[in-house]
Amino acid sequence: MSELLAVKIWGEMACFTRPEMKVERLSYNVMTPSAARGILEAIFWKPEFKWRVREIWILNEIRHISFLRNEINSRQSERSDASKGGHYYADAGKNRAQRHTVALRDVVYIVRAEQILAAHTADSPKKYSEQFFRRVKKGQYFHHPYLGCREFAAHFAPVDGTEKPILLSDDLGMMLFDIRYEQFPKGNIQFYSHDGKTTNSVKGKAKPVFFQARLEKGILHVPERLYNEGGQR
Repeated sequence: MSELLAVKIWGEMACFTRPEMKVERLSYNVMTPSAARGILEAIFWKPEFKWRVREIWILNEIRHISFLRNEINSRQSERSDASKGGHYYADAGKNRAQRHTVALRDVVYIVRAEQILAAHTADSPKKYSEQFFRRVKKGQYFHHPYLGCREFAAHFAPVDGTEKPILLSDDLGMMLFDIRYEQFPKGNIQFYSHDGKTTNSVKGKAKPVFFQARLEKGILHVPERLYNEGGQR
């Protein structure tokens, strides 16, 4: 295992939605590994390496908040065409629905991860770890990181060494690890499919990978076998 790099992450609210909830959102009690990786990639990403999240520390007591939000029932996009079933919304009142969200509040985490260099990378791991720490110290990012939902902004800073995880051990049940992509013939595109069908020239589908998660004294350990099985994109 290479050196583990750590960053402190916090925010007023977070929602790491459990996928078994079809309509209303219910958050996992802990940040998922894929959400942690998304924050790391928002801060620093290069094709020369991949992030592997190994530990997620919980620094604040797990607290929930429940609220209703107005949402729309149909997808919208600037590329949608109303003549082909797309939707434009000058007034979304007729297509509005109130949905319940159970989110986390006042979250503070430490994410510890390793950078796995690609085979074609000629530089040393130290170069990329130093770049990461410089970006964290300056508060730089490629796009603003978020805690599960884009409206829940994430803040980050270097770890100062005084942080202690909460003293909670508990079985968290099955948790989403990441999305595993099947191997496709050259030229085809990866995509998500809710019915297993393909469209146009696109072939294949992506599958969620789950693992039995457990919190040990406030730390979620991500099993190494999940990466060895090819569970991360």
